[in-house]
Amino acid sequence: MQKALTGGPSLHKGWVAAGIAAVVVSVLAGVAFGPVSLPPGSVAAELLNLIPGVHLHSGLDEREIAIVTQIRLPRVVLALLVGAMLALAGGCYQGVFRNPLADPHLLGVAAGAGLAVTAVIAYRVSTGSSGGDVTSGLPLTTPVAAFLGAVGAVLLTYLLGVGGGRDRSPATLILAGVAVSAFLAAGQTYLMQRNVDAIREVYSWLLGRLATAGWHDVLVILPYAVVTGAVLLLFRRELDVLSVGDEEATSLGLHPQRSRYIMLAAASLGTAAAVSVSGLIGFVGIIVPHTVRLLAGASYRVILPLSVLFGGAFLTLTDLVARTVASPAEIPIGVVTAFFGAPFFVLVLRTTKRVTL
Repeated sequence: MQKALTGGPSLHKGWVAAGIAAVVVSVLAGVAFGPVSLPPGSVAAELLNLIPGVHLHSGLDEREIAIVTQIRLPRVVLALLVGAMLALAGGCYQGVFRNPLADPHLLGVAAGAGLAVTAVIAYRVSTGSSGGDVTSGLPLTTPVAAFLGAVGAVLLTYLLGVGGGRDRSPATLILAGVAVSAFLAAGQTYLMQRNVDAIREVYSWLLGRLATAGWHDVLVILPYAVVTGAVLLLFRRELDVLSVGDEEATSLGLHPQRSRYIMLAAASLGTAAAVSVSGLIGFVGIIVPHTVRLLAGASYRVILPLSVLFGGAFLTLTDLVARTVASPAEIPIGVVTAFFGAPFFVLVLRTTKRVTL
């Protein structure tokens, strides 16, 4: 068993270097460009000044330094974390379900978060407790509601998926997720019809956004990102074994159901945390893992680590497009990812000869 778990394709150093380079380029571009463009060289120097013991003359004035360190850098770091978790979760779901079309929102995460946030926004609008931006007034309310709604939906999906017995196929969880999503989406539609004044704010959140007032959202999501990343990367070898089937995995000494539920719990926790601070951003979990699979190899020992790097870089650059292409206005980032993701999804659907559930 040990040989089966440790052998096989390994992560090539060249791809790791490419992933790190993509992150560095995306961070530099995300911080340097915007409504106020800054020299990339000066921005790089100012970012290096954040390293203890480094003192470089960036040539930026106090206002520009504040833009770099207090406005753009927190948003870029948030994009890195959200993109990494969504891509990592997408790769995990595709391996667990042996389904190339699996997505982080598969188990009802989106529907649960959407219903909870809709309820909070409808209550706030109806009582007049806050207005305008969805995160104004009570900055903790919306993220906490989204997180609890997402986790609650996943737990409900698990209960339905395993309710018929202990040994359930991955298809059972998928079908349970579809049922839970439909039920919760109906509840969300009902709330929106009953609270018409809240529709604009609800859609603003549903379309996804990475606007942040500082480092608070980064600190909120960081522990979940660490836990999710640690668990899924630790189990990436077992994910390769599970891809050949439960019987083969059992013969190698693994416990397929236990491993599967641990990975699903970690992936869903990370997705819920990402959704709670960014809204619903689709297709990242499909685009990034599939691109890595096509370019670097089909082993999850390769897919998951590279998905972390390229997922963060992808969402950072996507966010840059969202806030600059129609400047001074800002396009919801979910619209941009859908613009790239929908054709990619069709391509995957057409080129996949067989989808195993």
